[in-house]
Amino acid sequence: MIVMGRGQTMHGGNRGQFAAPPPMIHHHGQGADMQVEDSGAMMERVLIVDDHPLVRDGLRSVIAVSFDGCEIFEAASLEEALATLEKQSNFDLVLLDLNIPDVKRLDGLKLLRSRHPILPVVMVSGAFDRAIVREALGAGAAGFIPKSMKRSAIVDALHRVVSGEIYMPDAIDEAPQESAEEADILTRIGSLTPQQRIVLTHLVHGRLNKQIAHDLSVSMTTVKAHVSAILQKLNVFSRTQAVILANRVHFDGDN
Repeated sequence: MIVMGRGQTMHGGNRGQFAAPPPMIHHHGQGADMQVEDSGAMMERVLIVDDHPLVRDGLRSVIAVSFDGCEIFEAASLEEALATLEKQSNFDLVLLDLNIPDVKRLDGLKLLRSRHPILPVVMVSGAFDRAIVREALGAGAAGFIPKSMKRSAIVDALHRVVSGEIYMPDAIDEAPQESAEEADILTRIGSLTPQQRIVLTHLVHGRLNKQIAHDLSVSMTTVKAHVSAILQKLNVFSRTQAVILANRVHFDGDN
């Protein structure tokens, strides 16, 4: 485990894809870089999980420059990441590589979501595949960042996630494969928070509010608030309609 304390950066040696970025610029589509206003998003502690040291160095540089005072932890495997999360607390974000040696596909994401349901996890991958992006968001990822993205776009994505948004690359819409309706449903489900996805999973499994409250050890008021938010984000008027939409895209909390 490597910890870079409070805004420190690595000097020299790193000429990879993620060299230290210029101050806060945002790339939109194919247009030119332009200055963006500081969103005010704060990130005090982040964990980078990737088995490639150069990738970790690059992401660390991006974060150190863009989030002043952020403590940056590193892990080369999921096992090491889980050990770090057990020893430390109050992480704002986990950046998880899609392909690390001790993880099969999205199993690492699912395990982190089950053990730390409130902690945002952003997938990072060298391969950009529309299907895996959708699958990752459906499994509870707070975003998906291709390693080919420009540094300014990575900074913008991190600011969006820390501000509570779900980040999805614009390029995901450039090669439609499923029907427009299914894509729209997946997008709506992708906008749900981790807690709302958990509640939606219980709805899909036919659980009543009282049962959900008992299973999650929360109040009925909390469950009702989550259900109301789910209906609003899915743009439906009843639990039944929400379940129908979820079933259309085979959502069951594990996909």
